[in-house]
Amino acid sequence: MFAVIKTGGKQYRVSENDVFVVEKLAGEAGDTIEFNDVLMIGEDGKAPQVGSPMIDKASVTAELVRQTRGEKLIIFKKRRRQNSRRKNGHRQDLTLVKITGISATGAKKPAAKKAAAPKADAAPKKAAPKKAAASTEKKAPAKKAAAKKAPAKKAAAKADKE
Repeated sequence: MFAVIKTGGKQYRVSENDVFVVEKLAGEAGDTIEFNDVLMIGEDGKAPQVGSPMIDKASVTAELVRQTRGEKLIIFKKRRRQNSRRKNGHRQDLTLVKITGISATGAKKPAAKKAAAPKADAAPKKAAPKKAAASTEKKAPAKKAAAKKAPAKKAAAKADKE
């Protein structure tokens, strides 16, 4: 099954489990996105269903993989014989998206809830490094104490010279 969706002023032909890059969409990695601007849906061996311009109630669900940026583009403008040049550049903000489902009737799959479960497991892993950081703080005062002893040795050495 495939669908043609519209996002960011462009049209994309997508099927389930496709991963592709689109213009920046709001959200963070792991979020679920729903595309409601579906222009066409087709299945193997059947005539495609074409909207005019959109198919009512059709939707494509996707998972936001990550936010990224495109390669640097240079914009160079020059006017001949005018001694006028302008050089600009930018990197476009992009979003990497993975298609999880295509629905002609707008029905949602319950599979999106399973993706939220691993996030809860990740939270305890983040708490463990904080304990390690606290142990490094305990070592720092010991080094400062050693540094305080060094000037005392220098003072003793000066007293011996006199």
